[in-house]
Amino acid sequence: MYDATMKVLIAMSGGVDSSVAAYILKKQGYECVGATMKLYSPLEDIEDAKKVASKLEIPHYVFDFGKEFQEHVIKPFVEAYENGRTPNPCVICNRFMKFGALHEKAKELGCDYIASGHYARIEKGTDSFGDVRYYLKKSANQAKDQSYVLSMLTQDQLAHSLFPLEDISKDVVREIATENGFGNANKPESQDICFVPDGKYAEFIEEYEGKTFPEGNFCDECGNVVGTHKGIIRYTVGQRKGLGIALGKPAYVKKIDPETNQVYLCDNDALFTDTLVSEDFNWISVAKPYKPFRAKARIRYQHKEQPANIIPEADGSVTIRFDDPQRAITPGQTVVVYDGDYVVGGGTIK
Repeated sequence: MYDATMKVLIAMSGGVDSSVAAYILKKQGYECVGATMKLYSPLEDIEDAKKVASKLEIPHYVFDFGKEFQEHVIKPFVEAYENGRTPNPCVICNRFMKFGALHEKAKELGCDYIASGHYARIEKGTDSFGDVRYYLKKSANQAKDQSYVLSMLTQDQLAHSLFPLEDISKDVVREIATENGFGNANKPESQDICFVPDGKYAEFIEEYEGKTFPEGNFCDECGNVVGTHKGIIRYTVGQRKGLGIALGKPAYVKKIDPETNQVYLCDNDALFTDTLVSEDFNWISVAKPYKPFRAKARIRYQHKEQPANIIPEADGSVTIRFDDPQRAITPGQTVVVYDGDYVVGGGTIK
């Protein structure tokens, strides 16, 4: 789907993937412009992006999207934990920041596309009605596939996006960076959420809100009090470590109730269920269907998608009924539906 007569704004995070994406697009003949969003990224990331843009001899801009990032990513992240949910901020950031706010800047600069270093593919085709449709597919590099975190992109966003690393392995990406003298060729991949780099979510939330969250009851599945928790923001469904409670057997978080400030515990077997309801569902490979169909669904980034019945509901929600019970289906996480390599769509587990 590439058209090398076009102008592209490349989202350059300072990492090796986006740097090589920029290199590939320039080599293909695109008119390239680099851009780094100032969100929560360390200053060295911005400097790394600037150095690569300079080496490639392309313009580079830094856009301060701190206010938008607070509104669309950090605030919903905090509110989710306060309401007993476990959010996926990377999915939301892609939707509203990288392919939302940055896309608008691309238009202002006269760019036809926005590009990133994501490992995924976009395919242009037609649907059953003969209308043009853009399909999101898994990367040919299955080990690095990031289609899951792109599942909330709209047709318009996909139509104006490029993923140059769609078929490339990480080793090759680092080789390209090394051959071209990029200083970030061996830069480690970020493993945590950018605004909580130490992984201490509860401390971040308390500092953000300027308050501590009260202790409450740990309860068993029958509602019997079995201990005291340290605030609901410190727990997620399926969690075992860090509970600070001894029951004589392994205990896991089954449910978090923000109304009563109670955290319910169970044994491992009780974490399995076969049905979930998803809200805010974004259909990609099809217009909204009106009858159930078969596909596979993934309930978290590292989860292997499983066969299920996908049931669109009249209120816009989607019920997903798995053939086999799945462990620790977690409210707030993203569920993504796949048909082979194609992303059918994604939504938030309710």
